[in-house]
Amino acid sequence: AAMAARCRLAARFHHIHGANIRLDASHTQATRVESFANGLCFSQEPLAPGQIFLVEIEEKELGWCGHLRVGLTAHDPQSLEVVPEYSLPDLVNLGDTWVFAITRNHNRVVVEGEEVQARGRPWEPFLLIERVRIPRDTLVGRSRPGRYSHILDDLYKMNVLPATARRSRIGVLYAPQPDGTADMHIVINGEDMGPSARGLPTTRPLYAVIDVFASTKSVRVIPVDYGFPSLQTLCRLVIQKHIVHRLAIDGLHLPPLLKSFCQHE
Repeated sequence: AAMAARCRLAARFHHIHGANIRLDASHTQATRVESFANGLCFSQEPLAPGQIFLVEIEEKELGWCGHLRVGLTAHDPQSLEVVPEYSLPDLVNLGDTWVFAITRNHNRVVVEGEEVQARGRPWEPFLLIERVRIPRDTLVGRSRPGRYSHILDDLYKMNVLPATARRSRIGVLYAPQPDGTADMHIVINGEDMGPSARGLPTTRPLYAVIDVFASTKSVRVIPVDYGFPSLQTLCRLVIQKHIVHRLAIDGLHLPPLLKSFCQHE
């Protein structure tokens, strides 16, 4: 229960952010209102070990080169005299910061002699990273309700769409290691990309970094339930199991809020 409460609190953006970022009233949506830079955002609270900070790409903007950047920093956002213009290289150059541009072939650090573990099958209900178990359903992007939703949703589940496609969900977490350090993992649509950085300090608070850069214009934080799925999630899974695609939900005799949750979340 304590972990769930902490995760809910951290599933918001910090009030400290880049000059071109505008947050909604709930601090769960961040939009870059002009230019292509000054789009840095941070998690409201430091992340707990194994806690994922997950965002969904809501809007794209044509005409710019580059995509979302994600990572972790040991700098408390309130300690920054000025929020850097870029995560790469500006924030990284301050030290104790690990940020990567999101791409399909993501950076992966492999220790010499270590075998690359096979990634879990996309239909497995949980994503396992070290000792962390996260419900995969929440981690996977979902298309807008439409005639081809059932096809597009399968593409998100298989993680074959571009990593920075609209509605993709991208998360970052750190997994403690026996030597007292931690590995940083980036997750794209429910698939672990492997350790992106090693040797992170676990003695200092680590904040998530989301850089709404260039062609990525707006992102939204997705809360993640740990442990047992919520009643809402269980209801959605049962409903979706018995329909052809999400357009059919409109014809069901359900409360409007439940319909919206089943169609969009």
